[in-house]
Amino acid sequence: MKTLFPLFIILVTALVSCKNEDDKNPTVNNPTAFGLSYAQSKQDFNTTFNSLQTALEANANISIVAIVDHQMNAQNVNLELRPTREILFGNPAIGTPIMQENQLAGLELPQKMLVYQDIDNNVFVGYNSANFIAARHEGTGNASTFSQLSTALKNLAEGASNGTVSENSSTSVTNKQGIISLASNNDFNTTYNKIKDAITANSNHMLVAELDHKANAASVGLTLRPTRLIIFGNPNLGTPLMQNSQTTAIDLPQKMLVWEAEDGTINVSYNDPAYLALRHGISGNTETINTIANALNTLASEATN
Repeated sequence: MKTLFPLFIILVTALVSCKNEDDKNPTVNNPTAFGLSYAQSKQDFNTTFNSLQTALEANANISIVAIVDHQMNAQNVNLELRPTREILFGNPAIGTPIMQENQLAGLELPQKMLVYQDIDNNVFVGYNSANFIAARHEGTGNASTFSQLSTALKNLAEGASNGTVSENSSTSVTNKQGIISLASNNDFNTTYNKIKDAITANSNHMLVAELDHKANAASVGLTLRPTRLIIFGNPNLGTPLMQNSQTTAIDLPQKMLVWEAEDGTINVSYNDPAYLALRHGISGNTETINTIANALNTLASEATN
């Protein structure tokens, strides 16, 4: 026993020491969604978000389009969600040249930045990387403002978080991947108004924002074919996806882009919910994803016929 007792003390001490080291270094589950750039914040959730909002409001070239509090929206329908909030904002002088290269990129604009607190209380700032946009919308990487967009987003994320941005690969992303487009039999205004009227008539839907990319382009002396975006959501359907994978919030609320192509064709484009599930690693929730897909298909189909 005299030989074993000191050994026992050493083993227990080692185990306690390891546990204390783990307590000092909690597990950090970095976001895995492809094409997502992110920084782990060195500040708490509210400080991080407020820092981001303050930086955006201080830039005269940027307009905040909407602030979406996904946690509050979840609570309003008696669901739970960890702190999850995003800001939608834009600068037409940067965004318009990107859409001039590929109009469908209007589906990614205005830009979004997400702040969320994970299950281990780690706080992250995330956004869709410029490389993700370039991979998904062929030609946009040639835009004169592409590198400016990339630098601006990185600076905003690092400023709000006091951290360093990491970027998940976009090499698996292909042109138009996960985008559903329908050609319309109606003129531009009729197509858009049908979508808006259907959204506002449904009490389960929240109309978050409307953007006229053509008008915004004109405000900075640039031209763009008719291109309008409508942003809307349904917390009853979106919250379960964010409960499963919190980064899904960067692709919510839902968006529909109505745009006139060079040949005069009117199109409606939106993100396929199955693609979002793939991107964010959502497991299960098949019924919810199918419900969202059917609802979006109905909106687009009725607007284009």
